Amino acid sequence: MTSVTSVTSVTGTTSATDTDRLPAAEDGALRTILRIDGWSTAAFGAVLLAAAAPLSGPLGLPTAWSVPFGVAMFGGAAALNLIAGYPRIRARHAALVVAGNALSGALLILIAFSGVIGLTAWGVAFLLVGAAVVVTYAALELRALRRARAANALARPVRAGAGPGSRRAR
Repeated sequence: MTSVTSVTSVTGTTSATDTDRLPAAEDGALRTILRIDGWSTAAFGAVLLAAAAPLSGPLGLPTAWSVPFGVAMFGGAAALNLIAGYPRIRARHAALVVAGNALSGALLILIAFSGVIGLTAWGVAFLLVGAAVVVTYAALELRALRRARAANALARPVRAGAGPGSRRAR
């Protein structure tokens, strides 16, 4: 069951378009982390694409893997910067970023140790450093999302009749 919270606008009315959006005044840290994540993802994707052949030998990472990874990273970077550029960030979009980063970190660790790719020791280290970076972004984004949600909850006015025993609270 999905719980949907709404945000009361300045006029005191709630619209469907306000649902799940964090007020701009409370999403500053989240927006900054998303932007840094987006630009660093783009930079790393560019490195994977530009240096695919030279890195192949020392890392054991075939260009057939590094080129699609680099392209995918450009797509991820575009999505991150799009989300960070919204006037009001949707909490569910930020939560998807957190989940995506956590999943990416887990997959990098899996690939590093699975033997699917004949990585060198440097290649394993390369993927593990990448996993650490992505998981760190996930943790930072999760922390910022939680803080923005908490600030949003504190800033919302309590409606009359919305106490624990009322019908509105159920």
